[in-house]
Amino acid sequence: MDKENKVDFICFCYIISGNNYFRQDDFYMADYITTYTGDHFDPTLPEAEHLHIEDIAHALSLICRGNGHVKTFFSVGSHCINCAKEAAARGYSDRLVLACLLHDASEAYLSDVPRPFKKHLPAYKDLEQNLLNVIYTKYLGSPLTEEEERRIKCIDDDMLYFDLLTLLNEPSDRPEPELHINLSYEVRSFEDVEQEYLHLFHMLYK
Repeated sequence: MDKENKVDFICFCYIISGNNYFRQDDFYMADYITTYTGDHFDPTLPEAEHLHIEDIAHALSLICRGNGHVKTFFSVGSHCINCAKEAAARGYSDRLVLACLLHDASEAYLSDVPRPFKKHLPAYKDLEQNLLNVIYTKYLGSPLTEEEERRIKCIDDDMLYFDLLTLLNEPSDRPEPELHINLSYEVRSFEDVEQEYLHLFHMLYK
């Protein structure tokens, strides 16, 4: 059965079962995703005017770290908040603190892909970096410099050390990094995380 006939058959099955509100076009993939705010966003061709911090904060507060392979729910949004707070505690500029808050913002549109898998997806990494550059340019005025990228990766890796230890009971081979904040892995409602994310953003965004 070719694709068009298969789609027609599926539509027919829905219609005779009473689900006649489906159209044939619904079975073809759209070139965009519909976001929380109701906008249409194409992650492969990102346009700044369709980026909304409300979409980013909402989605990240609902996406679990580690693809859900953790002892208890801990969101990407909470991770980004911790990174931003650690950057502030290290005395970094507001620009870098905001960059830490946004460093996983692409995952609001591309989801959280585990590092061991991501390294085998060069096309994904290119799309991710392009999307991040659009996000950074919109909210920071320009993409990150190599030094800014290095500092953010350092904080990200330090947080990963404690995430693995706390959420998976998996110690790392590296020495324990020094943090300047107290980490909490208490389960929080996504609404609380979303609101804190937005609060931090509006404090930092100029």
